[in-house]
Amino acid sequence: LSAGLDLPGRFLFATLTLMTLIAILVFIEEAVYIYRKIPSSKRSIIIWINAAAPVISTTSCIGMWVPRSTMFTDFTAGIFFAIVIHKFLMMMINECGGQKVLLRRFENGRFTISTGPCCCCCLCLPRVPITRQTLFWLKLGTFQFAVFRPVLIFLSIVLWTNGNYVLYNLSPKGPALWISCFIGALTLFALWAVGIMFRKVRILLKCKNIIPKFALYQFIVILNQLQTTIINIFATQKIIPCAPPLSSTARGSYIAQQLLIMEMFLITVISRVVYRRKYHDLEPPECVAEEPGDKKQTP
Repeated sequence: LSAGLDLPGRFLFATLTLMTLIAILVFIEEAVYIYRKIPSSKRSIIIWINAAAPVISTTSCIGMWVPRSTMFTDFTAGIFFAIVIHKFLMMMINECGGQKVLLRRFENGRFTISTGPCCCCCLCLPRVPITRQTLFWLKLGTFQFAVFRPVLIFLSIVLWTNGNYVLYNLSPKGPALWISCFIGALTLFALWAVGIMFRKVRILLKCKNIIPKFALYQFIVILNQLQTTIINIFATQKIIPCAPPLSSTARGSYIAQQLLIMEMFLITVISRVVYRRKYHDLEPPECVAEEPGDKKQTP
């Protein structure tokens, strides 16, 4: 591949590869810090979440250098990201003190389920009491995505090796359209569960910087899922012109991978700043009423 690149192309590839290596080194340094400073109950979850951006950057870099591996690198990033969505929900529960403490804090509270991305326009939906059962359904909403997406991706690879699965063939007769729609539905339900939980705990966890953390998580969702899908659609419809020897779809894949490397590099650096700060533990549930006064002491 490098033999077919001109000087600007080689410089771009070298720069993006360097950004990927720096992102990996930043994550390794951050993981060592988390392992030493963060309690064991939160350690693995925070490391998983921080690994999302460098993993996506690494898979994009491999796909950029080895175009034939794009199918495997995209699917690897997709599987990892499905697990991270579940981990983010569990992180919010752990930051509240765990499931038992969360239920005590919101003993008489209710979840607002009219939130995005599924039901943001359905304001007439009732508010659901916060119980052990509703927490179970929220965790199941993200866990199903972490389980079923790898299964569907494995099925896609099996069909692809047999020549039955073509990524850019979205005709109703092909499996790509139906598998993509099913994965899309699972993704919406998982994001909906995270959105419901975030809407409830965002004020309580404001001292833990949960809003910037959620914003970084949302950026990863939008850039890795929505941005890549839009670019692939443009490439399939020939809106992105071909540039021999690259076809429209191959060029669209290159553009998506190069953008992701730069974006995930920035998110990795920002995540290091957001997650590395030291935060005070929350007051016991009996003292939640004093929360507004405690906000002034937030470091």
